[in-house]
Amino acid sequence: MERCNSRRAVLVAALIGATAGGAAAEDWPRFRGPDGRGIGGSTVPQRWGDGLNVRWRTSLPGGGSSSPIVHGDRVYVTGWSGGQGGGALVRHLLAIDRADGRIEWQREVAATGADDAYQGYLTEHGYASSTPVTDGRTVVAFFGKGGVVAWDRDGTELWRADVGRESSNRRWGSAASPVIVGDRVIVSAAEESQSLQAFDLRSGKRLWKSEASALELAYGTPAPVTLDDGSVELVLAVPEEVWGLDPVTGKVRWFATTALTGNVSPSVVVEGTTVYVFGGFRSAGSLALRAGGRGDVTKTHVLWTSRSSSYVATPVLHEGHLYWIDDRGQAHCISARTGQQVYRERVEGLEGGGRPVYASPVVSGGRMYVVSRWNGTVVLPAEPRYELLGRNAFSDDTSDSSGTPAISNGELFIRSGKYLTCIGG
Repeated sequence: MERCNSRRAVLVAALIGATAGGAAAEDWPRFRGPDGRGIGGSTVPQRWGDGLNVRWRTSLPGGGSSSPIVHGDRVYVTGWSGGQGGGALVRHLLAIDRADGRIEWQREVAATGADDAYQGYLTEHGYASSTPVTDGRTVVAFFGKGGVVAWDRDGTELWRADVGRESSNRRWGSAASPVIVGDRVIVSAAEESQSLQAFDLRSGKRLWKSEASALELAYGTPAPVTLDDGSVELVLAVPEEVWGLDPVTGKVRWFATTALTGNVSPSVVVEGTTVYVFGGFRSAGSLALRAGGRGDVTKTHVLWTSRSSSYVATPVLHEGHLYWIDDRGQAHCISARTGQQVYRERVEGLEGGGRPVYASPVVSGGRMYVVSRWNGTVVLPAEPRYELLGRNAFSDDTSDSSGTPAISNGELFIRSGKYLTCIGG
């Protein structure tokens, strides 16, 4: 398929269905949980550390900024090793017994030789940044230029697909995670081919491939939105625009222009038919808009705009407020109704050089948990007031921790560059 010159020429085939089909209430089968909102259905401990509330820790074969996922009695997590003068680059997928942390099986995917050099901002997250997704039967991992690979529950490879081997002008690598919509896997291969692609979940057959130059520097994960009439749209933010894609006809139903120039890294946040968008560089900001409509809906559907923004992390929406800690170590809270700032506070203990937080926040039991890169997990109230409830860390692990935690049945699963840890009271 030839690349269309239109920025909004992204075509999507019929994708009607629930996300992560068949996921139970306590499963966490994709990035930011079953509905992509980062809200846990159970309460996890507020405090943990060396010898406190740790059920198990499992050594990982390599680092990664991807997040663990949970389905039933399994935890899945990806990683990477080699590629830094220490041998050939290899990506990994591990299936781990959630009861005791035992590795059930581990699979490797060798690099194709097309990956960008380990330098610049690529060193901030490495070669395994996309979180896998599962429906319980099939586990799908996206490894950028290494392609999309699917395994069954026993670790038997079912299929793999190449999504391109190009690089953006930044050469930052991939970040978006795959999502399951009905019987299809949707992959944003913005870095590899400036495209959005869909595959049959069982066979791996490519069902469509749609290309648009505006996808360059769009690092967020697409989000399904169910409209009031029951129809489904796929919403994605790109530099300077937000798209609402018709999954039946494959055309762009609507678009809204934004002031978010440069790279757009956070995924959109969805509640009902309202979409919240964050990102941008230098002209960073945020906005809320109603999904649905036709054509340019900028003047009719945008509810508010704000200068408050998250550069990397996807904010969490809880009881009318949006929360996040930015890459400078500042905690933010804004009103979801108006976009007005409630607080912005520097988090104690996150001082120092570099960007201290990349992970997205999650909420459990009225508390917000944010993994910092080098200084443990920050705990704040999921309320419109700032209070540092705690900061939990392990004395023997100073590796980069950039993955978003998973919550399931009162347990919190956190990955670092060295370990996967299960926290439970």
